[in-house]
Parts: sequence; C-alpha cells; structure tokens
Amino acid sequence: MNEQSLAGQAAFAPANTADVAEALIASSGLRIEGDRRRGRAAGLNPSGRFEPMHREAFDDGWQTLEELPPFKTEVQIEKPRTAITRNESPDVPFDRSINPYRGCEHGCIYCFARPTHAYMGLSAGLDFEARLFAKPDAAKLLERELARPGYKPRVIAIGTNTDPYQPIEKEWRIMRQILEVLNKANHPVSIVTKSALILRDIDILQEMAAKNLVRAALSLTTLDRKLARAMEPRAATPPRRLEAIQALTEAGIPTSVMAAPMIPALNDHELERILDAAKVAGALEAGYVILRLPLEVAPLFRDWLLQNYPDRYRHVMSLVRSMRGGKDYDAEFGKRMKGAGPYAWQLARRFEMATKRLGMTRRSMPLRDDLFVPPDGSGVQLSLL
Repeated sequence: MNEQSLAGQAAFAPANTADVAEALIASSGLRIEGDRRRGRAAGLNPSGRFEPMHREAFDDGWQTLEELPPFKTEVQIEKPRTAITRNESPDVPFDRSINPYRGCEHGCIYCFARPTHAYMGLSAGLDFEARLFAKPDAAKLLERELARPGYKPRVIAIGTNTDPYQPIEKEWRIMRQILEVLNKANHPVSIVTKSALILRDIDILQEMAAKNLVRAALSLTTLDRKLARAMEPRAATPPRRLEAIQALTEAGIPTSVMAAPMIPALNDHELERILDAAKVAGALEAGYVILRLPLEVAPLFRDWLLQNYPDRYRHVMSLVRSMRGGKDYDAEFGKRMKGAGPYAWQLARRFEMATKRLGMTRRSMPLRDDLFVPPDGSGVQLSLL
C-alpha cells in the first residue's frame, strides 16, 4: 500500500485519532490485497503472538508480492486425545463441548475463536480462515468417552467455538459421525451454526428431537446481504439461514435464532428485523451477544472496519469501548457477552421488548439426559489393575 492510498483512507477517517493511525500503520505493513485474499474477510495475516519472530510482507520494488499464490483452504489432520472439551465459565449454559474442526472457513471477521490459532503457531488472520484442522477420529474418541464407567450425561454443546457445518464438513462429515454416536447413545446435544448444511443431517436430528435430545440455533448477524458478504464471506446467506430455521422447525426440531454479534452503528439497528424474520420462519427462542474483540480480533476487526466502512470507524469503536469500560474488550465474566453502560442497557431493553412482543421469551423444556445408554465400549482400553 503506498502513501497516496493511505492518505486517501485518512481523508475518510477522523484526523488525529490514535486508533486510525494504528490501523493505518498495521495496514501499510501487513495488508494482503487482490486475488490472494479473494473471498476472505481478514486483510491481515500477522504472526502468532507466541512466535519468537515477527514477519511482515514487504514489497521490494520487484513485484515479488504479486507472484505469491492466493490463500487456498488447506486441511490438516489433528489427533486429539479426547473429543469432549470441559468448560467452567460461569456465564455460558454448558459445561462440555465438542469442536470437530480448528479454524473456520466461514471467515467471520468478528470471530472470537480466531486467537486459538496462535496455539498452532499460526495467524489469527487469514491463516484462521484458510489453514484448517480436522479431527476425523472425533466420533471414535467420543464413543470411548461415553463408554467410560461413571460418565454422567449432560448437554454437549457443538458450534460454540468454530462452526461444525463449515464448508469442509461436506467432505469430512465429522459432525454427522458425531451425531450418529450421540443419537445411538441417546445423549443430549445443542448445536449452533450459521450454515444451511445442517439440513443434511435432518434425518438424525428428527430422531433425536422425537426423544427431546436436541435443539438447534442459527446465528443470524444481519439481513443485509452486502454486509454479510463482507463480514462473513463464506457463510450461508441470510435468506438461506432463515430457510434452514423454517425447515428445521417444520421437521419438529426446536430451533432458535442467535442475533450475534450485535455491532453498534453497523448492524444493531437490525435487531428487531432479525427477530421478526426469525419468528416468521419458526424460531421458538432468541438470544443475542454483543461484539467481542479479544486479543488479535481487535486489530483485525479495526482494519476490516477501516477498509469497508471508513466513515463509521470512529463511531463504531467509540460505542464498542463505551460498553467495554473504555477498552476494545473486557473479558470479565458477566460482562463479556452483554457489555455494560447505557448503550448496552438500551440494546438489552430493545431485545427484551421485541422478544416479549413476539412471544419468544418462553424457554423450552430442558433436554433429557435420563435416556442415556452407554456405548458397548468396543475399542476402549481396559484397565490392567
């Protein structure tokens, strides 16, 4: 990026703003343009925070950057020891989850899971969207864990980190294998996704729903297809997500909508419209989450915002910080999901009034865990004692 293009961006952004200057500096050194990042949300690919060296792309005048190949989706196999991840966070309604994949091809710029790629020595930017990890043994590991003596069933949440129905699931089918194990064991599960691919597994989900073992939630961030394309480039379009809600509901699968994340001055004005549309499609319940910008997500989002909505940059970030104690993010339990302050309070009241008007305030019956039948334990290593 040359000085002229930087000056052109600065003309749209407020002068003498430290955050804009910071974003411009980051963009000048690391921004990846053109066909190399076509169909991706992040424009940066900075080194992971645990790496001993920091690398930057630099044009030496010989157009060497133009010769670099585009970011194509690559999938590596990950061999974890367990399938179930335990959670002790007091502000989430589950204590265990499963993540079939690490990284997510949907590429949502706001994804709070991006920083987890640093543990693999990779970037939270474009690497998170393009260099993915699949866990093909997840279903077998799950079966072994469910067969262990003393295992007590509780609802397993899937899709709380990266999307289990992201595009590579079409080929790997790990999520379907997991559902087959859970269905056979009569184990309760809750699913969150922003993909219509969930309809592929409607046969299994119907069987589980008949025994009150499953509920699904579709994440719907915006009804604006242009905004969705820029913010969630490889996720299902908003109409497709509404169609998925309708199809799941008609199949007897209890389905809700997650208006998440709500981003002030960008999509929060759509909150009532999102809930209205989801209700018409058949959603029984609703939830929302305020934008979260932990660790590397903050500079990635700020850069994206400056590139796509430079005229709103200062306003959006000012409102975000007004809900986060003056910071980009506050990870304090009880505040990280809903924020704090007048603007967060106003959004909460709007959600409360809208869901009350639509009759979406009731809560469905808890999923059953008394039907659980442990797997036969085939393949489980026996004790030597």
